Amino acid sequence: MTALNRQMRALVLDSYEEGTVFREALINLPSPSAGQVQVKIFASGVNPIDYKIRQGIAPYAMPELPAVLGTDLAGEIVAIGDGVTDFAVGDAVYGLTGGVRGLQGSLAEYANVDAELLALKPKNLSMREAAALPLVALTAWEGLVDKANVKAGQKVLIQGGAGGVGHVAVQIAKALGADVYATASTGKQELLKAVGATPIDYHTVNPADYVDAYTQGKGFDIVYDTVGGSVLDASLGIIAHYGHILSCAAFDSHDLVPSSLRSATLSAIFVLHPQLSGEGRKHHGDILRQITALVEAGQIKPLLDPLRFSLDTAIDAHNAVELGSMGKVVIDVIA
Repeated sequence: MTALNRQMRALVLDSYEEGTVFREALINLPSPSAGQVQVKIFASGVNPIDYKIRQGIAPYAMPELPAVLGTDLAGEIVAIGDGVTDFAVGDAVYGLTGGVRGLQGSLAEYANVDAELLALKPKNLSMREAAALPLVALTAWEGLVDKANVKAGQKVLIQGGAGGVGHVAVQIAKALGADVYATASTGKQELLKAVGATPIDYHTVNPADYVDAYTQGKGFDIVYDTVGGSVLDASLGIIAHYGHILSCAAFDSHDLVPSSLRSATLSAIFVLHPQLSGEGRKHHGDILRQITALVEAGQIKPLLDPLRFSLDTAIDAHNAVELGSMGKVVIDVIA
């Protein structure tokens, strides 16, 4: 089934110059190509990469302008391209689908997206909740499951456990039977408890002390760094022998001697690679199907920022993420 070409409301970015805001426009949307589905977008999740792209400081992902940004979406399929057999018109779906390089983003009423990047939305989540999950859940899963193969009984430390990736990583590790610990600032300790982690206040407890307290000085079996910089440096020295360090924020230079002396494995996670390269897109859809199962089993729940945003206030949503939101920020595309 195909759809006629249509016009849609969208937010367009025309410049990467400082202070540039989105321009509202009516743009053309063609029928979906082979392998694509056309999604009516209800909600667009906002991640740090979104405002970094808008500000022109993410050269590895920035599209040619003018462009429609927005990485995560949740919505309803309204048309099917040739060759798509896993979805039907009317399916509620979610995914990490665009907003980078040549892929249209989710700050628009509709998008034609690669069906391999999508999965059915968890039935027990709203569109807003579902749109909060794809990038952070995929990032967490690629590290903990694909790279580290987390197992029941392992001691796992999530650095930055109250953040977007962090709070989902805690829940995935917990669902797979790990003994989970997480660091956060003083005001976020209750949040860590709520998602199932033993909280560690990095303002009051140093790494040597919590390694002694929780691992008898042996170090953690898996450390997932979501912060980078000095936090990744500290993580290299608190891993157990033959343990696994993961980072989705390894963008600086680091001295690997502490982890090398522990015979540790270090893996970097770059969740946008399938979108940018076309390689591994089906795996993203497969991961999201497993995330859906865990959500429907009550083992993963996204934490949303209580503030509400629309396309009219999308720039405010970006600013809220940059300033440090209390939960995932989501833009309501269709109220």
